[in-house]
Amino acid sequence: MQSLKTKIAIIGAGPSGLLLGQLLAKKGIDNVIIERASSEYILGRIRAGILEQGLVSLLAEAGVDERMKKEGHIHDGFEIAHYGKRHRIDIKALTNGSTVMCYGQTEVTRDLMQARQSIGATTYYESSDVVIHEQNSNSPFVTFTKNGIEYKLDCDYIAGCDGFHGVTRQSIPKEKRNEFERIYPFGWLGLLSDTPPVADELIYCKTKRGFALASMRSSTRSRYYLQVPLTDKVEDWSDDAFWAELKKRLPEDAANRLISGPSIEKSIAPPS
Repeated sequence: MQSLKTKIAIIGAGPSGLLLGQLLAKKGIDNVIIERASSEYILGRIRAGILEQGLVSLLAEAGVDERMKKEGHIHDGFEIAHYGKRHRIDIKALTNGSTVMCYGQTEVTRDLMQARQSIGATTYYESSDVVIHEQNSNSPFVTFTKNGIEYKLDCDYIAGCDGFHGVTRQSIPKEKRNEFERIYPFGWLGLLSDTPPVADELIYCKTKRGFALASMRSSTRSRYYLQVPLTDKVEDWSDDAFWAELKKRLPEDAANRLISGPSIEKSIAPPS
């Protein structure tokens, strides 16, 4: 077994783990990231694309906002369509200047990966058998396997950034772990397409047919959501069926502007 040492061991190379690693590195604090998936897999995941002001400011602090400022789209507000009647919420005016940024989480991840690579920080992708040891002691460590080689990573602290299903949460004793969750009886059917969005800002729609959201990733890429029963499967929804239902839930003027096209990605996520 090969021995390694760092100040902070970070489990998970998603946006949260990469951002933490970048912030620590900016302060001169050595850190190593351990990730079970490949970098290609992480960059292939479709995630949210609207960033709130707090995260935008944090990315600037981390020094990874240059491309976001060039390619992202600032939104001063959003709209709520309540049974067809539209109401605009002016975020900028109501929050003393705060806005939101339309910039895909995949692009944030890409920027963070490139920043980490440029400073030579260490990330072990495609790691297996990740186990956290002695987490309640002053000498915690992590063991893992990479390319058939077993490693022991000694550290001062362990940061779990690997999500609900990751090894970090599972390493917390059940008697010391509290979980708070509410499961709703519906899901979000999301579709991503290379089509222009129906509006310059997001539209949240409450209708008799269920909820819908008109979102975006850029001026040429749209993200739309439909509220569907939890019993529905992605295979139940063809692209044509999705577009037809979305058009029924959008306000009339937005529906008339809707441009459909082949889906790049389609999935159902349970809201909780």
